[in-house]
Amino acid sequence: MRVVHYLNQFFGGIGAEEHAGAPLQARDGPVGPGRLLEPLLGDGTRVVLTLICGDNYAVENQEAVTASAIEKIRALKADLFFAGPCFDAGRYGMAAGALCAAIQAELNIPAITGMNEENPGVDLYRDALYIIDSGSSPARMREVLSKMASLGKKLVEKRAIGLPAQEGYLPRGLLRDQLVQETAARRLVEMLVAKLNGTPFESEMPPVAFEPTPMPAAIKDLSQARVMLITDGGLVPKGNPDRIQGTAATRWGSYSVEGRDDLRGDDYEISHGGYDARFVQEDPDRLVPLDVLREMEKRGVIGKLHDEFISTSGRVNPLSNTRRLGREMAQKIKRDGVDAVILTST
Repeated sequence: MRVVHYLNQFFGGIGAEEHAGAPLQARDGPVGPGRLLEPLLGDGTRVVLTLICGDNYAVENQEAVTASAIEKIRALKADLFFAGPCFDAGRYGMAAGALCAAIQAELNIPAITGMNEENPGVDLYRDALYIIDSGSSPARMREVLSKMASLGKKLVEKRAIGLPAQEGYLPRGLLRDQLVQETAARRLVEMLVAKLNGTPFESEMPPVAFEPTPMPAAIKDLSQARVMLITDGGLVPKGNPDRIQGTAATRWGSYSVEGRDDLRGDDYEISHGGYDARFVQEDPDRLVPLDVLREMEKRGVIGKLHDEFISTSGRVNPLSNTRRLGREMAQKIKRDGVDAVILTST
């Protein structure tokens, strides 16, 4: 088999975060983890090309990177495409998922990647791809690559693919017909009895779990409180300095409103592809109500309006990614001594 492998700047040996803007480059033969991948795939298999790209560049220039990768792979007549594994690196996972999905669809070449279940790339691409559960530690590199190689060979040879627990990939949310010995009613009772007895059982339809969020204590005196505005409607200064993506954003920005009583459309733009932004563009206060909060500040309704607002895009954003963004924002809010937040949306 002729194999192409995609890596980010770190695993490709270019460097760490300071090289996240490195453009796509191609190297003949295996690089880094690819040297482990070749023997795992067996005799006669070669990693003929390794594609390496910085995480920021890949996410910010997804269409161009994908088009370039497809042309390189088409010319090589590759049999199989691997990306990663990406572990819990969010931008890496999103780039790897996008490449795998495009290559699989356009070139009809099997594509496999590996990610931690909390990687935002999982929610975006799990239904389209086989994603090996990599966990979060690169120390499992050989084990993860071994599972990727095993599944990859099956896909190329068009052999039957087992269930997620058998093959090591993350559940794709697909229903599969299967002949079983027991009726649904009996299986249900057996699961219920196992749960009551505290013995192991496997649900046939795992529920989505949401962590409980404790209710914070009420603000005793709003007239003494520092209040901050946050929006997931994608309002950013002209030029989008933080390169916040309009879909599945991996970043957020904090922008000064010090000395301002309202926001003007000439100074801002919208990085969000999920709503008609014309009305916000005409008057950004419709999304981030600085004008109203300034009036409340002057009247003493609130003690102080924080001199920055936070913005990101909430469109098609996986839960795992929004949790991370929320944790990062919360850290800043605490550092800045903010007492209350008003979160506006579309």
